[in-house]
Amino acid sequence: MKIRHIDTRPTEVGKAHEALGLPPVEQVIEKVRAHPLATLATWFMVFTLVGLPLFLLARGLPLSDPQAALSTVIEVLTSSEFLQAAAVGFIAQSIDGALGMAYGISATTFLLGTGASPAVASASVHIAEIFTTGLSGLSHLRLGNVDRRLMLRLLIPGVIGGVLGALVVTQFDGAALKPWISGYLLIMGLYVLAKAWRHRRKPAGEPRHVAKLALFGGFVDAAGGGGWGPVVTTSLVGAGQDPRRTIGSVNFAEFFIAIASAGAFVVFIDSAPWATVAGLVAGGMFAAPLAALLCRTLPARALLVLVGLLISALSTHNLIKALA
Repeated sequence: MKIRHIDTRPTEVGKAHEALGLPPVEQVIEKVRAHPLATLATWFMVFTLVGLPLFLLARGLPLSDPQAALSTVIEVLTSSEFLQAAAVGFIAQSIDGALGMAYGISATTFLLGTGASPAVASASVHIAEIFTTGLSGLSHLRLGNVDRRLMLRLLIPGVIGGVLGALVVTQFDGAALKPWISGYLLIMGLYVLAKAWRHRRKPAGEPRHVAKLALFGGFVDAAGGGGWGPVVTTSLVGAGQDPRRTIGSVNFAEFFIAIASAGAFVVFIDSAPWATVAGLVAGGMFAAPLAALLCRTLPARALLVLVGLLISALSTHNLIKALA
């Protein structure tokens, strides 16, 4: 689930990704480099990734009655919400694992198409992203892909933007917000599509306006259900920053933004959509091998075109339904 072993060798596929401003492809790295933040971040992420599921299980299941707990689990696993979310998680994680971005906007677009409200769709995606971004950030940290200075510049503004976005999407009428969210996702789909013909600029100096970019990226990510990667990563890489360190830093910061956004959603919405969250996580787990295969076999430009067309088409369909 978003664990990426970066291949920095000058291969043809790697050059194609670099020209388009995309994350490098993956390879198995046997030697793990140490990182100064490894100990602290590892324990915090492990505590969250292990402790959160145990807390949710203890809270949602009648553990004192094993038979009732088993019945509850079976009911969730056979519910339409779980099955739909598992399919969505599978598709979204396949896209994200192949491109290194677009999990949120893909999952939210599909969930809106199934009839979920903007708040429920975004809440489900962000709670599920705690697990996916946690594993991703931990992997990048251990592989030495995190620029501490850039990560800290992204972290606090991104968290603030995420909380503000969650507040906006939960305090306004879902039917009124749906056309706006679908319109935003349509723009993001067209943006991903346009990247197929964009070329990365030459390396630049110290990135500017990082705090403003993180604030905006966190806001649209929570309000629109996705966009942190497409907004922040593509802007920094497109400005000439090193793709490997940029992607690692943005992914590491995204874990904390997902926690802040998910916490805000749990506070602001009446009930958390746990069946949908479980489906997204389960579907994403099975998608990892397919994502690696897609990344290895399909050209980067073809992947961008396919994903851009898919998101644009689904968002257009959702927008027409919302305005009808």
